[in-house]
Amino acid sequence: MNANVESLFPNQTEVYDSIVDLVPGPNNPTPMVRIGERFNPYPDFELLVKLEGMNPFGSIKDRTAMFMLNGLQLGADQSLVEPSAGNTGIALAALANARGMPIEIAVPDGVPEEKKALLRFLGAELIEVEDELCPIYPSEGARGVVKSMVESEAYGGKYVSPNQYESKLNVAAHYHTTGPEIWRQTGGRLDYFFAGIGTGGTITGVGRYLKERNPNVRIIGVEPAVRHHKLSGLKRVTGLPEEHFPKILDREVIDEYISVTDEDAYRAGIKVARSDGVMVGPTTGALLHAAMEWGREHDGTAVVISGDNAAKYVSAYAEYL
Repeated sequence: MNANVESLFPNQTEVYDSIVDLVPGPNNPTPMVRIGERFNPYPDFELLVKLEGMNPFGSIKDRTAMFMLNGLQLGADQSLVEPSAGNTGIALAALANARGMPIEIAVPDGVPEEKKALLRFLGAELIEVEDELCPIYPSEGARGVVKSMVESEAYGGKYVSPNQYESKLNVAAHYHTTGPEIWRQTGGRLDYFFAGIGTGGTITGVGRYLKERNPNVRIIGVEPAVRHHKLSGLKRVTGLPEEHFPKILDREVIDEYISVTDEDAYRAGIKVARSDGVMVGPTTGALLHAAMEWGREHDGTAVVISGDNAAKYVSAYAEYL
C-alpha cells in the first residue's frame, strides 16, 4: 500500500535545504493551465496560462530576484535597497532573509495594501513615497529615492541596489528559465505570447527565446489604456518620450501592443476566477482580456503569463465585485 502511494508521488520525498531552492529552475517549472470555454468561447483559439503566482514568494519576480542576488555580496555594514511596485520587493525581501541580508524597499503609495503588509511581515524596512504606479520620470518617486540613497556621499556606500529596471539579469532570468519552460510545456506548439510591459524583463527575455526557436511566434505586449491606472507593475509605453522607455525593453521582439482599461482588466480577473477557479491578479486580467480580443479574429495557441495571484489584490478587486 505504501509503495503504491509513493509511486503516485515520485518527487514528493525530496526535502529542500532552503526555500531558495524552490525558485523555478529546470526541475521545478511553474504549471500551465488551459482555460475552458466558459471564459474562452473561441474553439480554434487555445488559451494557456502560466501560473507564476505559484512561485514560492508568489510572483514571477522570484526569478528576477534570484538572478539579481546570485553572487551579490554585501559588506558588513551594507544593505540592499530597491524600488518596487511590490512583487520584486517581496521576492527580494524573502531571499534576503534566507541569506541574512538587510533590505529596504521603496514603494509608491498607491501599491495595494496587501503588498505593503507582506513586505512588513517579511521585516523589510518600507519607504513609502508619493509616486505614481506608472511614473514617467525614472529619477523621481521611488526610483529617485533609491538612486539618491545609493549615490549620495552622505550614506558612505551603505546601500546597494539590484536595480531591476536596468539590470540585464532581469532579462536573463526569463531568457534562461521562463522562456525554455514555456517552450517545453507547449512542445514548441504556440503561436502567440502575451505579457505585460513593466520593467520589460519578462517580455524581452521570453520573447527573445521564443523567437530564436520559432520566428513566427507573435509577441504581444499589454499595457494600461491610460497613464494613470490601477494595474500595479504595468507601464504605459505608447506615447512615452524616447528617453523614458524602459532601458531593458527590447522593442524589436514585440509584434503588437494592446491597451486595456482598468475596468476590463479587473472584470476579466473576476470572470476567470468564477469560470475556471483560476485566481489571478488584475494585471493578468489585462492580459486575459487582451487575449480574448485577439482570439476573436485569430486561431492558434496563446500563452499568457500570470505574473501573480489574486491574494495581493483582494481590496482592489472589492470595487468591482
